[in-house]
Amino acid sequence: MYYLNIFLRKPFLLLIFCFALLSCDASYVEIPANDEILDGPVDSLSNSESAQFLRGDAAVNEVFTRETGLGSTFVGTSCINCHAGDGKGHLFTTLTRFGQIDETGNQFLNQGGPQLQNRALPGYLPEQIPTGATFSKFTPPAFTGLGFLQYVSDADLIQMTDPDDSNGDGISGTVNWITIPSYSIPASNAITQNSKYIGRYGKKASAFDLLHQTVNAYNQDMGIASVFNPIDHYSNLEIDPEISTSKVNDVIFYLSTLKAPIQRNQNDADVIRGKNIFTQINCVACHKSKLKTSYSPINALSYKTFAPYTDLLLHDMGGALDDGYTEGSAKTYEWRTPPLWGIGLSENSQGGNLFLMHDGRAKTIEQAITLHGGEAGQSKNAFEKLSKEDKEALLKFIKSL
Repeated sequence: MYYLNIFLRKPFLLLIFCFALLSCDASYVEIPANDEILDGPVDSLSNSESAQFLRGDAAVNEVFTRETGLGSTFVGTSCINCHAGDGKGHLFTTLTRFGQIDETGNQFLNQGGPQLQNRALPGYLPEQIPTGATFSKFTPPAFTGLGFLQYVSDADLIQMTDPDDSNGDGISGTVNWITIPSYSIPASNAITQNSKYIGRYGKKASAFDLLHQTVNAYNQDMGIASVFNPIDHYSNLEIDPEISTSKVNDVIFYLSTLKAPIQRNQNDADVIRGKNIFTQINCVACHKSKLKTSYSPINALSYKTFAPYTDLLLHDMGGALDDGYTEGSAKTYEWRTPPLWGIGLSENSQGGNLFLMHDGRAKTIEQAITLHGGEAGQSKNAFEKLSKEDKEALLKFIKSL
């Protein structure tokens, strides 16, 4: 009644109030459901952790210039150049990695390897692939859920390997043994082999942890030197850090605590049917539907069960996907199983299209499946023999992830 009396005594206030309501309604933007977006933090972060997450969010959106440290040659000027909305990259942001065909170590590190910087500041020339180097195209992956992948224990990864296919199912996953940088500190329960550690990030699992991956991205993608890697990739000389250690740590925390993608339409009958078919044709042999984390210094990530649809292992994917390029102990035809979670939202960051497989060559999920070979050959053949209805159900399930 108090507000009604005011409006009766001063009608112009009523007009202003009504105009304000109309303005608000006209500018209202519907907030997407949590399962329709890839960004956002995991649950149960503390106040200080939430603040660090926001700082990291701001950092991945920072655009670098010549004045703020952008390299003389580079690939992009910010993290979001390649990961719009924390999602997958597309053909225009695909990276070129170059090296050699065997696993003896990259012989082209002093010639700009392992990554081609295909753009340059005025006055400089973009890099060219050196004579004799083999190369492969890598489409940038989505950011979300990366922290969960980091804390799957080495023991669990080793347990999933079967290099000699002892169970006869045609699947013989292995880990990628890599030499880690001095700044990466392994967990106390890390497993080693000949002083090498298990990689888990990247198309060939060649990065050890999110620190390794982030430092590489700053240096190789944007030409940004840090205290962890102070080498300017253009001059190959040590320079002063161009980004603070605290900012690097904020980005790592942000990447660690992005939520896992949430499956949609889980109770849809066709989605349930498609999930059963996914299991029946043994896609789950590599695209594991359940993994668990071990201890993490971030409480929200400790001892969690999650569904990434990957085993983080290397698998022989057949001759059609052999790019003649390798990293670590991975063979040229071996690729790390990519997580399928979030695949149904990939179009949002890929310009309304899909660019799947390691280099974006597949434009549909069905095409990606039919490109599988090697260890995945049996599952591919089983997919091709499915009825039209069963194929549609399977594809609907994958799109729900």
